[in-house]
Amino acid sequence: MYDVTLMSGVQKVVSVQCFIHCAVVAAVTAMVTATSASLVWCDRRVLLPPLFATGNQRKAMPHRTANSSQTSVHSAATPPPSVRVWDIFVRVFHWALVISFVIAWLTEDDFEALHEWAGYAAGALVLLRLIWGLIGTRYARFTQFVKGPEKTLEYVGEMVRGSEARYVGHNPAGGAMVIALLLGMLAVSVSGWMLTLDQFSRADWVEEGHEIMASGLLGLVLLHIAGVFLAGMRHRENLVRAMFTGRKRAAGDRDID
Repeated sequence: MYDVTLMSGVQKVVSVQCFIHCAVVAAVTAMVTATSASLVWCDRRVLLPPLFATGNQRKAMPHRTANSSQTSVHSAATPPPSVRVWDIFVRVFHWALVISFVIAWLTEDDFEALHEWAGYAAGALVLLRLIWGLIGTRYARFTQFVKGPEKTLEYVGEMVRGSEARYVGHNPAGGAMVIALLLGMLAVSVSGWMLTLDQFSRADWVEEGHEIMASGLLGLVLLHIAGVFLAGMRHRENLVRAMFTGRKRAAGDRDID
């Protein structure tokens, strides 16, 4: 009777864990899909005529004539100039860290060896990124995008009001998120490594701390995805594609380089 009750309890725990894993994967997939689709829509919208433009906006639009129609269409379809922002190291690091985090999260209970190696990989990537943040290219350096609390909160307030400026690199809020994600990932990796040591393998506070920090890190990841979605919609820029190609729209008159 005791064995039957124990097995029933174990099955319930496994079912709950599977449900949580599936829910997390579904949520991340849905957010990434929605973000990509929305940003692609923004890219196309720039090339489409403003059907619902106001009177003043229509007056400012160039009028097409028989002789200038081809020129107008060509100029409207010409993409804006772009600049190289994210170097190859930043891009490889970003997607490698994404893969490491997803693997570590999904293998938490079932594949211990793979879970540990994914954690080691994430920790090593973070350490390399910290070094690159000191010696890397312009937009990768911490001095370029890490701002103080006052500047960061001021920018967040501007985001709430919908009046924030576009940054070619990381904006102050994005810079703060980068630091939070790096430190969070490093903390989760170190606490996971501690659990492999004899002196900490049975320490409840280490295991509980590891789980709490991992859940908090997942929250930061989801917030990061939401921030990418918001910034892409506000500034009509495909930030997901930029992390693949490394290129972003060049700074305009009101942008901050």
